[in-house]
Amino acid sequence: MGTAEQDFSFRSIALPAILPTLAFSLGEGAIIPIIPVVANSLGASLAVAGLIASMIMLGELFGDIPSGWIVSRIGERTAMIYAALLSIVGLVTALLAPNPWVLGVGILAIGLSTAVFALARHAFMTSFVPRAYRARALSTLGGTFRLGYFVGPFISATVIHFTGSTQSVFWVHIVGCTTAAFLLIVLRDPAEQLAVSRAPAAMREGEKLVADEAHGLFRSIWNSRAVLARLGTGAALIGAMRASRQVILPLWAVSIGIPDAQTALIIGAAGAVDFALFYASGQIMDRWGRLWSALPSMIGLGVGHLILAFTHDVPGAVVWFIAAAIFMSLANGVGSGILMTLGADLADPRDPAPFLGAWRFTGDAGSAAAPLAVSAVVAVASIAVASGVMGVVGLIGAGILLRYVPRFAPHPR
Repeated sequence: MGTAEQDFSFRSIALPAILPTLAFSLGEGAIIPIIPVVANSLGASLAVAGLIASMIMLGELFGDIPSGWIVSRIGERTAMIYAALLSIVGLVTALLAPNPWVLGVGILAIGLSTAVFALARHAFMTSFVPRAYRARALSTLGGTFRLGYFVGPFISATVIHFTGSTQSVFWVHIVGCTTAAFLLIVLRDPAEQLAVSRAPAAMREGEKLVADEAHGLFRSIWNSRAVLARLGTGAALIGAMRASRQVILPLWAVSIGIPDAQTALIIGAAGAVDFALFYASGQIMDRWGRLWSALPSMIGLGVGHLILAFTHDVPGAVVWFIAAAIFMSLANGVGSGILMTLGADLADPRDPAPFLGAWRFTGDAGSAAAPLAVSAVVAVASIAVASGVMGVVGLIGAGILLRYVPRFAPHPR
């Protein structure tokens, strides 16, 4: 272990890198479970509600293209502040939306801002954290979002209870974005800390990283087509299963008649399981290899979807829903940080940015496609069939990961 690795401390990144992310993720965690519910209350069918919910993933996918250029031009902290402001604009639009389509526009803007926010923190972690700690650091970053997804729904349930309005939950994220922007202004920039603790060249390298991720993105995808067509397909399916879970669960609650506040409470309780495993996932990946995190996660997400598919109309549908939600959260928690870690492992250490951009875009493409597929299947069949289809997709993804993770990301002995 080198001197830089021996001197590294998680305390150096805790406040400036994690705290603003936590504020942002608390707000996002509050609104994600209620987006389909709000769409349904504005008159959307179950299929259209799923489509509106997918707008946040589509926004993240579209935001992947310019986000690296934005961060490199105006800096990490400034980019995140502007991302928070864009998210507030989207939230106000959603709060005042008179119909599902205006709501969708607001949700799309929130997704765009999330892409910038996530890229800035991922680039910092990849550049600054020594490799020996990388999986744990990236899992901690992922765990910050999971903490938001755990606590956020409980805040949603409280707001719905006291206001009687599901749409008022968007205020939670407005407060979260405002808090994140405030923290970014008053706390010391992690980039400044990096410049002090490392040579100036390292700082220039970090700026180059985010710029190169976005520059020539589609050329980078083509150049990396061999690994992206194989292991990248598995990454896309990981993103697809995670996104499907976020859409299927609130849609399922609407379809079986669970009240809005109770839906938020159930999803929040399931999020507690997810959050509890984020650091354990990093330990698993660092000690036993990436496959031991990726494979159980995908199998669990697939099985969870299949459990839902066969329990929609049974007498204990609500109990089965709660059990499936907790089981899928357990599976998702085991895979915390797997996409970021695999991307960092596969990238050329001499010039990681182009591949990281292509890798992230591939995973986000799966995240954006899955809710659209769920909406399409719900429109032509039913939500039970949609859940069953995604369950099969998850098991196929597990097979792909079993085949290609040992080939492209073997665990060093």
